[in-house]
Amino acid sequence: QVKLVESGGGSVQAGESLRLSCQLTGMNYDAYVMGWFRQSPGGQRQAVAVVDGDGTPIYAPSAQGRFTVSKGGAKNTLTLQMDRLKPEDTALYYCGSTFYRVRGTYALDPDHYKNWGSGTQVTVSS
Repeated sequence: QVKLVESGGGSVQAGESLRLSCQLTGMNYDAYVMGWFRQSPGGQRQAVAVVDGDGTPIYAPSAQGRFTVSKGGAKNTLTLQMDRLKPEDTALYYCGSTFYRVRGTYALDPDHYKNWGSGTQVTVSS
């Protein structure tokens, strides 16, 4: 059974950095598309950055140029390096994975993702 566990959230000041990690267990993660999504209270779950079915990083406009997503490592980990954080980045961040080999901007649609972690909170104060 696929299990996703996020870590690395916290509270920072605007302009600072955080690094999130997601560890996938239970399957060969190379067969999966994985990505980071976030959700604010009362809002919809939205894409932040994913590694698509071709292994290409795809970013939401809000993350482009500030965040870096990468996949790999011995422990089946997806990481999100977040730099120059802004108060509007405050949200609960989820790691998601899917069997579907979605590519390009289609990989940013959370409806394609079937497995989710429980989330890690990121709070950015001004």
